[in-house]
Amino acid sequence: MEFVKAFLVGGVFCAIGQVLIDRTNWTPARILTGYVVTGVILSAFGWYGKLVEFAGAGATVPLTGFGHLLAQGVVAAIREQGLIGILGGGLAAASVGIAASVVCGFVIAFLFRPHEKR
Repeated sequence: MEFVKAFLVGGVFCAIGQVLIDRTNWTPARILTGYVVTGVILSAFGWYGKLVEFAGAGATVPLTGFGHLLAQGVVAAIREQGLIGILGGGLAAASVGIAASVVCGFVIAFLFRPHEKR
């Protein structure tokens, strides 16, 4: 049942993104940024943690999960360091994922010849 929950919740996130691409003039970058901000906002209200408990990877893998991770990192850093934790807590929590993204992007750009769409 865990797989079904993850699939359904992740699918809803993807479907919402596709509807936004099809029905609005928003760029994909704006939609992706909106997902991250939405994850931060839902985490701030305490709602995203409940969604993660329900859906597992279906809620942590999408970009809203990245926003949730950033928000949780800031909260943890504030508890440990005080208000100065606002500056680096989110990045410290997400540093492994950010580093992996940069390395993978570099490797793919090195292996394949990038070019503009025509």
